[in-house]
Amino acid sequence: MKKYDHSFHAYIQGIILIGFALLILGLIMTGNIVYYIAPSMMPFIYFALGTFFLLGIMQVFRSTKKDSHQDSCSCEADHQIKGPFPVKLLIYSIFILPILFGFILPDRALDSSVAANRGIQYGSGLGINQVSGEGESSLSRAEAYLDDPEGYINSLSENNGETDDIEHFQLEDFYDQDWYDDYYSELADEFAVEDTITVTEQNYLDVMTVLDIYLDRFIGKEIEILGFAYREEDFEDHQIVIARFSMTCCTADAGVYGTLVESQEAKDFEEDTWLFARGTIKKGQYNDFIIPIIEDAYLVEVEQPATPYVYPNFNR
Repeated sequence: MKKYDHSFHAYIQGIILIGFALLILGLIMTGNIVYYIAPSMMPFIYFALGTFFLLGIMQVFRSTKKDSHQDSCSCEADHQIKGPFPVKLLIYSIFILPILFGFILPDRALDSSVAANRGIQYGSGLGINQVSGEGESSLSRAEAYLDDPEGYINSLSENNGETDDIEHFQLEDFYDQDWYDDYYSELADEFAVEDTITVTEQNYLDVMTVLDIYLDRFIGKEIEILGFAYREEDFEDHQIVIARFSMTCCTADAGVYGTLVESQEAKDFEEDTWLFARGTIKKGQYNDFIIPIIEDAYLVEVEQPATPYVYPNFNR
């Protein structure tokens, strides 16, 4: 029976670890790391980079020792990879292929094809008003929570069949009623005195939330926004969505937040084209929901920004 070569396997494992470190380093140096990780996660990425390098070098160093030293281990555990050569190759390929694909495949931002699969939130997704069968709009989810947090949480528990404790953790632990109300009320006051609301990467989600909750205050006000073009299947020629992906941790939790735009120029632009839009806010309806719409918009194609995503603002 052929003896297990500890040195060879330690060397391969070290190369794999160093490969992951080089992949991360390459993404950082090119700036393409922003396509996959939110800025708030960068300290963990630097930690992982250093750890992979350190462990990889240690494994390569261990591979230079004789097998006789490798066989003695005080933990009395079997560190061998069991099975024939094809099985071992399959196990290593699980780690090697992601590294190869990471270097070979081009880095790109999430686009409209992902948006179509995940669905778009029109506005912030918190303050959308639903139109009842009589044509009247009910309270938005945000307003319902602000008016009666405990009742809103209990209603979710009844509808979803979940315990009050679970819903209580999901909402109240993340949203303090007084803070939420005061913060967005103050923001609404700030935006209301501006001649034009300029939506930036820093305030994108805040503006979406303010327009959801206080839409009536901003009807007729000018707004400027930047995002990629997206269309629903039932859109008319003059309708298009200006959207951005929001990321909290990584692309796995990315959501799409968009604003419906009406312009005679909309038909001239393909999906995924990055557009600057300037127009007037009006109250509109789409799929039985009351949403802000930018009407009579001026559209112009622009370059994709260096950071295509937007992020929640936790430093308030």
